[in-house]
Amino acid sequence: MKIVFIGSGNVATHLAIAAKQKGHCILQVYSRSAENARLLAEKVNASYSDTLSQINPSADIYIFSVKDDALDQVLAEMPETEGIWIHTAGSIPMNIFRPYHDRYGVLYPLQTFSKKREIDFEKIPLFIEANDSKVCEQLQEFACGLSPIVHYIESEKRRYLHLAAVFACNFVNHMYATAAQLLEKNQIPFDVLLPLIDETAAKVHQLHPREAQTGPAIRFDEQVMNAHIDLIDDALTRELYRLISQSIRKYSSRQ
Repeated sequence: MKIVFIGSGNVATHLAIAAKQKGHCILQVYSRSAENARLLAEKVNASYSDTLSQINPSADIYIFSVKDDALDQVLAEMPETEGIWIHTAGSIPMNIFRPYHDRYGVLYPLQTFSKKREIDFEKIPLFIEANDSKVCEQLQEFACGLSPIVHYIESEKRRYLHLAAVFACNFVNHMYATAAQLLEKNQIPFDVLLPLIDETAAKVHQLHPREAQTGPAIRFDEQVMNAHIDLIDDALTRELYRLISQSIRKYSSRQ
């Protein structure tokens, strides 16, 4: 398939490279930053532009991978084309395309992406949605060529999937950052936590998260928790500790 990417961020970069490796032709990369567009375009042997009016009109698929709050404006400025329009966002409904185009869908890769880290796209679950059966057939063919793990999910459920992903990934990573800051202040290397982090993630492959929960909050060890809070200088972090401990305790009491 011939593809144009609208956006050059983390998701677009990994998706464009994966599509190129699977034999698709990346015609063009658009970004508001010509330099960012150029950097991705060079990786996938494509042309690039920082002007929407110069979008190549002959692609089979146009993949919009921009910030959520920018998508509507980008669509309003997008010239009409014949190809399918899809976005890659977790929380934006598919029907955002309805005022602008008549063949559209969603390809949401459930993974965390960073440009500096390679990832095997064949291990990523892809969640698709389409506005009619023909678009769905084409989108499913494209998605299945990238990963064997393809699911159809409607916009309303995808919102909850994205919410769950924020808790499971983004919030967890912020906890790593908070832990790293506490260690750095006391000249302790973050690496010492890696075996613990690895085992915590590995456990939920075999146990339900509620069965894998350990720590002072689930034991309601107030002495330890209060001692921990006394060690925290930042008021927001102290409140975070309290709220998460309270949530763990409340959740465990429902079992």
